[in-house]
Amino acid sequence: MIDWSGYLGLILQGAVVTVELTVMGSALALVMAFAAGLGRLSRFWAVRALATTYIEFFRGTSIFVQLFWAYFVLPFMGITLTPLQAGVLALGLNVGAYGAEVVRGAVQSIGREQYEACVALNLGRWQAMRHVILPQAFLLMLPTFGNNAIELLKATAVVSLISLTDMTFQAQVVRAQTGNTLVPFTTILILYFAIACVISYGMRALERRMARGLDGVRS
Repeated sequence: MIDWSGYLGLILQGAVVTVELTVMGSALALVMAFAAGLGRLSRFWAVRALATTYIEFFRGTSIFVQLFWAYFVLPFMGITLTPLQAGVLALGLNVGAYGAEVVRGAVQSIGREQYEACVALNLGRWQAMRHVILPQAFLLMLPTFGNNAIELLKATAVVSLISLTDMTFQAQVVRAQTGNTLVPFTTILILYFAIACVISYGMRALERRMARGLDGVRS
């Protein structure tokens, strides 16, 4: 008779690691998305070229390879990362590259009259972006950012390949020790879905709140 309580405890410990990866990876992805997305809109050629190179490289290569580079290749260059640090770095940079195009597209979708209003108010380029353009553009970004966060959550499973004890790794351990596949992988299936639902609900709540705030400003 298998004592499932202990094994389920292992999977829940892995769920904590998965949540940590998702939160920290999403934070890094958000920073990189804005840095590269706004970099694509820069007036300076070098900044645009750097942002474009980052975006195309991380969108055009496998996250599996990126993770192995972060964990196994960087130490040869004198940069040693823990499995958690390597996972956050690979996930954040990869998803941030996709988020950068969301930022660029949202900013460019703001009507020309908004920019003209900023000029009429004598706002500088940075002031206009910060106070007028980005608040409106951010509302447009939120649905896709939510999708990106869920994609990042699902991509955390690759960190099991570098022996980071996330949910997938722990499910594999339970399977190896019990010979049962159904219970551990059904459990993590439910847990992934539950975390994704929390992300979706949180992003929709933030979207509604920001929409109300912008309505108040416009009125």
